[in-house]
Amino acid sequence: KTILRWREALEKIGEFWKRVAEKDKAVAAFEDVMAASVGGGQKLDSVFAIIRIGMAGVDFPLVKANIARAKAMVEKGGDWERRNRLKVYEATYCLSKRDIPTASALFLDSLATFSATELIPYKTFVFYTVVTCMITLDRPTLRDKVASAPEILAAILDTPLLSETFTAFVKCDYKTYMTNLPVLLDHLAADRYMSTHLNYICRELRVVVYSQFLASYASVTLASMSAAFGVSPPFIEREIARFIAAGRINARIDKVRGVIETTRPDVRNAAYLAAIRVGDGLLNRVQKLSRVIDI
Repeated sequence: KTILRWREALEKIGEFWKRVAEKDKAVAAFEDVMAASVGGGQKLDSVFAIIRIGMAGVDFPLVKANIARAKAMVEKGGDWERRNRLKVYEATYCLSKRDIPTASALFLDSLATFSATELIPYKTFVFYTVVTCMITLDRPTLRDKVASAPEILAAILDTPLLSETFTAFVKCDYKTYMTNLPVLLDHLAADRYMSTHLNYICRELRVVVYSQFLASYASVTLASMSAAFGVSPPFIEREIARFIAAGRINARIDKVRGVIETTRPDVRNAAYLAAIRVGDGLLNRVQKLSRVIDI
């Protein structure tokens, strides 16, 4: 009982320092809480508290170190509930660091077992899951794993804007998607983790929808594509030309005919060129090493 009361007192001290934004003192207090803890679950809770402090203070080295620490503790014998909470913590950290593919995979894996309400509300969790999956998953996978998930269907209606945009994306209603996208981006701009990467997310949400549209055609006129998206032909031409130049869309624009022609990437040739590059790098290193040995 004495140890339990001492631990609770230390925990209250840590919560106080956290509320007044004294990060170092709060971290030190929760380190004391962990030292006073007996079970592995209680120690993990202390590490989670330190991660939340690091996320609030944008101290990514602290967050990264304690996520690794929590993983090691979980591997030694953490329960499933805390193991699943750790996935949400890591996903949120990856989102804040713009590692969208890892974040989307972890969010999606935690969908049926989410319980980390102390970090983010469930509504926000669903919002993060949908947005990150729209960027990283292809349409069939998105339809099967996200659009049909009961957890998503139950919560997404609380955010009508996200629901409309996501449904438009899955059902190929590109005009509605482009109409809602600026409003959705305004919502993202108010989010503490996504606002920093707003330009990147905006670009990716446009790339995926343009690629999805063009995948159905060998060639399509600029007028037809602009009508489908509800924008002007000059706008769609500038957009597609920009992404073609950046290597994000495999297509070319025939300005004379006003046509966009899609090109399928040559996977075999790309693998061959990658092997050549790796071989050249290896030969250069061998030549440098031989010169050192000769000396």
